Amino acid sequence: MDMKLELVPVPVTDVDRAKAFYEAVGFHVDVDVRPREGMRIVQLTPPGSACSIVIGTGLGEMTDVPPGTVRGLHLVVNDIHLAREELQGRGIDIAAVDDVGGGVRFARFADPDGNSLLLQQMDWRTGDAF
Repeated sequence: MDMKLELVPVPVTDVDRAKAFYEAVGFHVDVDVRPREGMRIVQLTPPGSACSIVIGTGLGEMTDVPPGTVRGLHLVVNDIHLAREELQGRGIDIAAVDDVGGGVRFARFADPDGNSLLLQQMDWRTGDAF
């Protein structure tokens, strides 16, 4: 049986502010709709990813958790130093690269609500393996 993770809810306090942040990170806006009063669905996808995030209002249990409680969304890149520099150039406050050994590196940052994300580079994931 195949299973594909395609959508991760991220709770936020201000949809427009969060949308602008994720766009600055480089996410593409796939959907921004208001299907009914009190409901807004914004789906964003990082470049090259098959998995998206959803932010919004009136989404029931998907956003009934406190904003800022999502931890450690990994954005895998093939050159963490280049990706970190690019994010800094876009105004994203991102920590220094942390080499944890074994060819794995991280650089941590957070959205305006405190949901945390990490750039991750794994040296063995290059070319077709990336």
